[in-house]
Amino acid sequence: MADRVADYQKIVDKPFEIANARPQKRYVDNAQVEEHYAIIPTKTIPTAAKVQGLSPMERNIYFEIVKSALAMFHRDHVYEETTIMTYVKAIDFKTVGKVELDPGFKTLWSGSEQTKKKDEDPLLPPVNTHEVVESKVAIHEGTTQPPKPYSEGQLVQMMKTCGKLVDDESASNILKEVEGLGTEATRSGIIETIKRHGYIDVTKNIVSITDKGRVLCQTIEGSLLSSPTMTAKWETYLRKIGNGTGSKEAFIQNVCKFLNHLIEVTPKMVEKTDIQAAAASSASNEPLGLCPVCKKGQMLSRKSFYGCSNYKAGCKFTVSKTVAGKKLSPKQVSDLCQFGVTKEMKGFKSKKGAMFGAKLKLEEGKIVFEF
Repeated sequence: MADRVADYQKIVDKPFEIANARPQKRYVDNAQVEEHYAIIPTKTIPTAAKVQGLSPMERNIYFEIVKSALAMFHRDHVYEETTIMTYVKAIDFKTVGKVELDPGFKTLWSGSEQTKKKDEDPLLPPVNTHEVVESKVAIHEGTTQPPKPYSEGQLVQMMKTCGKLVDDESASNILKEVEGLGTEATRSGIIETIKRHGYIDVTKNIVSITDKGRVLCQTIEGSLLSSPTMTAKWETYLRKIGNGTGSKEAFIQNVCKFLNHLIEVTPKMVEKTDIQAAAASSASNEPLGLCPVCKKGQMLSRKSFYGCSNYKAGCKFTVSKTVAGKKLSPKQVSDLCQFGVTKEMKGFKSKKGAMFGAKLKLEEGKIVFEF
């Protein structure tokens, strides 16, 4: 493309003096491209009529690709960054601002309102070292917001960057190296598969887990099936096979060992899961009964607890959806509120790890065990 820069400048109507005549590896690193070629302009220069014949969306995408390619032949974007440290009440406050010295390749996108808003930096006043300034420090009070649900695109991105969520450093490094779960070509297919089997539901591009998916997650929690590290290790070894340093026979043997292990432990995992309680633990707007504390509100299912609908009037009564490692179903919470006690339940786990059975009883607004 280096010899066609002038032609592409005319297409996007952004003439500039070429500062770098050689393509940069930072734009496209062929060693990192796997499933398909990088999306770059071809050597074929379209006519003005051809470009105008594109739909507005197609034309915007094409211009974006061309400008991104032209950027590597443009001047660098040069700016001066200033940091001011203000000392207030034994606390350091850091303020950072930028002054643009040369817009460089950013002129290719000049005039874009989105780019202007993104690149705006605070203007810093002129100050001198050790200058005394007035300050106003206050605590901002607000309400935390629950995390927003993932869109389908964000779910794909999370699969790629899941290494950030893994505590084990070595496992995290492996996931970063292989770029998470699956590949660029397979991640969308994986999501389509779990949609088809009814584990997730997508409505208006918002992903939500189904009751069936929630039961599956609870059943395999803590096992190798739920470990992204296992997938990452497989991907790593497949790469070794690809470059000749690994053996496909050894890989197949390890997969067989893994499958035999699953066949052995999976029945025990299923036995430990209260399938009916897990399926019923999904959030519902149906009231579970009268609040046993205030006697006015109705008990409703929230994300991680059951709470009184009269909370705005001061009722703070809640019941966690998980007590001593056991998930409570709406029916069990309903019995607790209506009768003050549940039937005997198994599956509770003590702090020492021992499993036990007990009833849950309501005493003076608090939930206690009854043996």
